[in-house]
Amino acid sequence: MADAVHPTALVDPGARVHPAARIGAFSIIGPAVTVGADVEIGHHCVLEGRVELAPGVKIGHGSILGGRPQDLKFKEGTPSGVRIGAKTVVREYVTIHRATRADGWTDVGAGCLVMAMSHIAHDCKVGDGAIIINYAGITGNVEIGEHSIIVAQVGISGSCRVGRGVVLAGQVGVADHLTIGDGAVVAAQSGLARDVAPGEKVFGTPARPLIEAKRIFVLEGELPELARRLRSAERRLAQLEARLGAGGA
Repeated sequence: MADAVHPTALVDPGARVHPAARIGAFSIIGPAVTVGADVEIGHHCVLEGRVELAPGVKIGHGSILGGRPQDLKFKEGTPSGVRIGAKTVVREYVTIHRATRADGWTDVGAGCLVMAMSHIAHDCKVGDGAIIINYAGITGNVEIGEHSIIVAQVGISGSCRVGRGVVLAGQVGVADHLTIGDGAVVAAQSGLARDVAPGEKVFGTPARPLIEAKRIFVLEGELPELARRLRSAERRLAQLEARLGAGGA
């Protein structure tokens, strides 16, 4: 295809680019990159280190794949990379860093959707069909199971294990080294500091089982009225004590 690679794109001669792939303006493709058939790479993208894009992958404008991991243990020159499965869509300004260890991979499976401005750190494993929504931050060594949904502005700390079909709703924060079982649901704006069992639904900060959290939420709504009644009782008690004291005198 004559127009497959924009004339302003910089493609290293060592890169393996399928003739049916498309590369946009001002994108940079490094020497250890493999681009499969029907891949579309937008404008101003950077692919460095070992990057393998399976057939049908789409990379949005401004995305960076294979960048140096944000890990103090990483040694410059370590051969590692990023692999993206077939027909996965990576939207604008996403960053996916390569692995820390030699010959390691940061993997995103097939049929995934990674929405704009999200970050997937070194050595992560994202299963097939997962959806990662805008501004999510997934730190190093995290595993996300197939068909899980990571909603906007979720933060997952390092070395967590997220099962299959999990939903982490918007702005959930997950502490490090936790396990979230298959089919679990963590409600929006929850703070997770413990493991979640398969199928469990939790809510709140710290996150609790959903029924318990709802009861606490209802009780919290009654606190202003309880405080008003307590202050009223204190005033009446003080008045009663004053009358009793005056009578004794």
